[in-house]
Amino acid sequence: MNKKTFILIPSRIGSTRLSKKPLISISGISLIQRVYTNINSLKLDTYIATDSNEILEHVLKFTKNVVMTNPKHISGTDRVFEAATKLNINDDDLVINLQGDEPFMPHDLISRLIKDFTNKDCDVISASHPIYNEDDITNKNCVKVIINSSGYAQNFERELSFKPDNGVMRHIGIYGYKYKTLAKIINLEPTPSELEYKLEQLRFLDNNLSIYMTQYEQEVPSGIDTEDDVVKAEEYLKYNDC
Repeated sequence: MNKKTFILIPSRIGSTRLSKKPLISISGISLIQRVYTNINSLKLDTYIATDSNEILEHVLKFTKNVVMTNPKHISGTDRVFEAATKLNINDDDLVINLQGDEPFMPHDLISRLIKDFTNKDCDVISASHPIYNEDDITNKNCVKVIINSSGYAQNFERELSFKPDNGVMRHIGIYGYKYKTLAKIINLEPTPSELEYKLEQLRFLDNNLSIYMTQYEQEVPSGIDTEDDVVKAEEYLKYNDC
């Protein structure tokens, strides 16, 4: 049986910083439509996983690839797993969890992520790029990743305890795993470090799951979390064809 790649985009209606964030307009197009349209051009099996009838009705205007999920999920990972299960994804298929607030994810990064997952021995694949803005080094909302000489994540930090020899790398919030690994992950209990730093990926490391980091050279625009991010995104669109 040929292994397939699925991109699943969790999209929930609730947001503490931006009300109904997936439906927010960015230069006349909703955030969730921008995320989907950008990545769907890769011609992979791409689906939106939502908990909201309002989002469902909106998404159906531009695609039928949407799955309704339980609104009680506590994380996007749980939502992605339910959608993957409903889609009857096979154990060894690759599931890419793309955050629903990342409208500008580079296509070549996705392609490299898939290639690295195929070629590397890892449980989870994710990505990073060098931090070019000095302010981001001390910004707690900019998650840093410590990468060993073999390309695997050693730790994720909001505040750096030391400056790595190979430079300061920003973690890009995208994950890939086989469906059977995802099934294992969602049954793991939150760990003390995860709860302390509010970083779900620390649960992977605390349970000895290996995370290979696809290292991207260019800066990837940050996701949309605040009104200021919306302004920055609209400014980005003025100079980039998206």
